[in-house]
Amino acid sequence: LSLSVSISSRELFSPSQKYQLLVYHADSLFHDKEYRNAVSKYTMALQQKKALSKTSKVRPSTGNAASTPQSQCLPSEIEVKYKMAECYTMLKQDKDAIAILDGIPSRQRTPKINMMLANLYKKAGQERSSVTSYKEVLRQCPLALDAILGLLSLSVKGAEVASMTINIIQSIPNLDWLSVWIKAYAFVHTGDNTRAINTICSLEKKSLLRDNVDLLGSLADLYFRAGDNKNSILKFEQAQMLDPYLIKGMDVYGYLLAREGRLEDVENLGCRLFNISDQHAEPWVVSGCHSFYSKRYSRALYLGAKAIQLNSNSVQALLLKGAALRNMGRVQEAIIHFREAIRLAPCRLDCYEGLIECYLASNSIREAMVMANNVYKTLGANAQTLTLLATVCLEDPVTQEKAKTLLDKALTQRPDYIKAVVKKAELLSREQKYEDGIALLRNALANQSDCVLHRILGDFLVAVNEYQEAMDQYSIALSLDPNDQKSLEGMQKMEKEESPTDATQEEDVDDMEGSGEEGDLEGSDSEAAQWADQEQWFGMQ
Repeated sequence: LSLSVSISSRELFSPSQKYQLLVYHADSLFHDKEYRNAVSKYTMALQQKKALSKTSKVRPSTGNAASTPQSQCLPSEIEVKYKMAECYTMLKQDKDAIAILDGIPSRQRTPKINMMLANLYKKAGQERSSVTSYKEVLRQCPLALDAILGLLSLSVKGAEVASMTINIIQSIPNLDWLSVWIKAYAFVHTGDNTRAINTICSLEKKSLLRDNVDLLGSLADLYFRAGDNKNSILKFEQAQMLDPYLIKGMDVYGYLLAREGRLEDVENLGCRLFNISDQHAEPWVVSGCHSFYSKRYSRALYLGAKAIQLNSNSVQALLLKGAALRNMGRVQEAIIHFREAIRLAPCRLDCYEGLIECYLASNSIREAMVMANNVYKTLGANAQTLTLLATVCLEDPVTQEKAKTLLDKALTQRPDYIKAVVKKAELLSREQKYEDGIALLRNALANQSDCVLHRILGDFLVAVNEYQEAMDQYSIALSLDPNDQKSLEGMQKMEKEESPTDATQEEDVDDMEGSGEEGDLEGSDSEAAQWADQEQWFGMQ
């Protein structure tokens, strides 16, 4: 209204007041998420400010003293340009955002302007410019942890980054942990998960940083990357207990719970996150994981797309959408999403696993082999990369022996690595070496409990006619994951293929035992149906 009045009666407001009105109007539009309209009003404000500057130069010097206090209260022209850049980023117009910020002279750029420029340059692939901007942030604010992480993510050496903070560390008491923190995240960004875990654990044990939610979240993520899902879940639970409103990292936590078949826990987690905020990608990813592991792939695809819309850099959202597309048979579209995930997180093995699964699904074994070899060379010879390469080798009869060697190496490094155990069991099953497989699985289950391992052990026991123990293993598998269809199928198959001695038992005993077993199966079937039919996800049908 005031703007309309100022247009109708030009003498009612001074030029500086018109500038203020335009900025305030643009700010209101920004907060209402009308970003294009806000950009238009910010542009008009800058034009008004330019005209104001010209008139102030023309005015005699006697008026300058009076105008100085008023000019000091005016919104900063640099701040207006920063807000315009924010609008452009929300509109996904990063080039326009960079152009606006680049127009600000270097000496006038504040730390937050340099930070935004650094992030925009990084996203655009302009690594050298991004490094320069991050360093400028650190020069102005030596304790800017986001700038430190930005430099480490761009392969700047940890020692070089630490040297930029050494003066502030020495001048402030109780800040010696920062150099260790930088060292830890340098390991993170080089993919050295083991050393990163050890270094962060040493930090977390210090009294000053004990029970720090950020460190616990980082530890959980590192355990996840290292394939240690049990410890990852444990750390996520600790972080969640300390901060009930925690959102960061909860998408990975939800994925891990869904993989373990804990769909009720996933649903509860999703509800809690939506109550905190539906403007973050994490709640949508958690909801999508529930749908995906309930085999509702179209719904998972929609939820993954919604998460990407909220945060295009969400790796977990890209993986969710890619997996849903793959399972729906849209392999080429899935490949695009997994490649983008690899670009954003080149040290995360699960991104490569998704892409390789797509290649195998489309019978592109050669491409899968090339990718697996590249991962092996890039991330090093650890249990995970050895198993991934072995997985591809198992697809080609010519490379079966190589697969066996790779799996043996992986299990030597980590005897409890579930994926390696599963693949080795698959190889032994092909060779019909069931006794060896049973020994392998029993050894793996000695210190852990996993649905897939119990189910495969049940399959092996059936092959050697150990029916009762096989039934026990299937029951354990279903107790861990009531939605595991293969365990249900294993139990049903055993019912149809009863041992010949059962037919010679007394009729009353046979009837009594048969009715008991049917009751167990019906209970399992109804439980599985209950999980599969569950449709109550945050009111979205």
